Amino acid sequence: MTASFHDTLTTVSGFVWGWPLMILLIGTGAWFTFLLRGLQFRLLPYALWLAFIKRREASSEGDISHFQALMTAMAATVGTGNIVGVATAIAVGGPGAVFWLWLTGLVGMVTKYAEALLAVKFRIVSANGTMAGGPMYYIERGLGQKWMAVLFAGLTVVASFGIGNMTQANAVADGLHATYGINPRDTGAVLTVLSGLVLLFGIKGIARVTSVLVPFMIVFYLAITAGVLAVNFKAIPSVLLLILQHAFSPTAAVGGFAGAALSQTVRVGLARGLFSNESGLGSAPIAAAAARTHHPVVQALVSMTQTFIDTIVVCSMTALVILTSGAWTQAGPDGAGMTGALLSATAFSTTYGPWGGQLATLSLVLFAWSTLIGWGYYGEKALQYLAGEKAIPVYRTIFVSVVYLGCTTRLETCWTLSDIFNGLMALPNLVALLCLSPLVAAETRAYLERLKTQPDL
Repeated sequence: MTASFHDTLTTVSGFVWGWPLMILLIGTGAWFTFLLRGLQFRLLPYALWLAFIKRREASSEGDISHFQALMTAMAATVGTGNIVGVATAIAVGGPGAVFWLWLTGLVGMVTKYAEALLAVKFRIVSANGTMAGGPMYYIERGLGQKWMAVLFAGLTVVASFGIGNMTQANAVADGLHATYGINPRDTGAVLTVLSGLVLLFGIKGIARVTSVLVPFMIVFYLAITAGVLAVNFKAIPSVLLLILQHAFSPTAAVGGFAGAALSQTVRVGLARGLFSNESGLGSAPIAAAAARTHHPVVQALVSMTQTFIDTIVVCSMTALVILTSGAWTQAGPDGAGMTGALLSATAFSTTYGPWGGQLATLSLVLFAWSTLIGWGYYGEKALQYLAGEKAIPVYRTIFVSVVYLGCTTRLETCWTLSDIFNGLMALPNLVALLCLSPLVAAETRAYLERLKTQPDL
C-alpha cells in the first residue's frame, strides 16, 4: 500500500479514537458508576467469589460455565495490549499514562457489567441449540434498531479478521522469529492447525482450551513480573508517586524518553487502556451470553472481573516492571527511546538477563494466540447473526486460513485498519447501553433485593 494511503488510514484512526470516543467510553462508565452506586467497588469481592469459587451453575440454561465464559472473554481481551500496549503508553505518554489507563479499568468494570447483563437478558437459543447473544441482539430486541444491530455485527466480523486474527498471528510469528529464529512460515503452519482444531469444536472446544490456557498464562506472567518487582521493590513507592505526579503534569525528557505533554499523556493512557480491556466495545458480552446462569446479574458480575484482572492487575504489573526497571528512560539501538515489545523485553532483561526477552516473548505468544481463538468465536457469532448457522463452517475455514496469512505477511496498515473497525464497534454498542441503562438498573436492584433474603441465590 502507498504511503499516502497509510497516512490517510492513520488520520482516520486518530479521528475514530479521538477525544469524542474516549469521552463517550469513559462517560458511559462514569454514568453506570453513578447509576449503580459504585457497584464495581461494592460487589467486586462477591463477583470474584462467583467467578473463581462458585464457578458454575449446572442446572441453568447455557452452553458453558461462568468460569469458562469468563476465560473465553479474557482470552480475547488479555493480549498484546497488556504487554506491547502498556509499553507504548509509557514510551509515548510517560509514567502518568498509567494513571489514565487505571481509570479506564475502574470505570470499565461497570461498563462490562452492563454489557454482559444485557447480553444474557436478550440472548436467544439458535437453531443449532447453542446460545447466541451480544450487542447485536440487545440492540435489536431491546432497543428495536435492527440496522444498528446489523452495523455492529458487520463491524465485528471485519474486526475479527484484523485485531482478532492477522495482527495477533503476526505478533506470534514476529516474536518467535526475533527471539528464536523460527521461520514465520513454520509458525504459520503450526498456528493454523492449532487454531483450526480449537475453533472446529465451537464454544465448548474454545472454552475447554481457554479455561486451561488463560489461567496458566496469567499466573506465569504474574510470576515473572513479580520476580522483577521483588528485585526492584525499593523503587515501587517512588514509581507510584511518579505516576500520580505526571498524571496531571507534563513529563520532561529524560534519557531515551523524549518527554510528553499532558494532553498526550491523558490521550495515550486512555486509548491504550480502553484498547486493552475492550470495555464498551461490545466484544466480551458475546462470550458472556453463552454462560449457564439463572439470572443476568450473576454473569454480569462475573464478567466485570475480566476488566479488573486485565487492567488493574495484568497491565499494572507490566507498567511497574517497565518503570521500576528504569527501561523506559533507556535509549534503543537507534539512539531513540524504546517502545512496544522491545521496551518490555528490555525491562525483563534487567532482572533475568538474556532470559528476559525469551520470557517476555513466550508471554506475548500465549497472550496473542489466546486473543486469536477468543475473537474467532466473536466473529463467528456475529456472522451467525447476519447469515445464520450455515455461514459458520465457511467463516471458520476462512478465519483459520487468514491465520497463516497473518504470520507470513507484513502488516504495516493492518494494525491501523484494526484500530478503526474496533473503535467503530463501540458507537452502536454505547448508544444501546445508555438507552437501556434504566433496564440495567432495574434488573440490578431486583436481584440485589432478592439476594438480601436469599443469600444462596
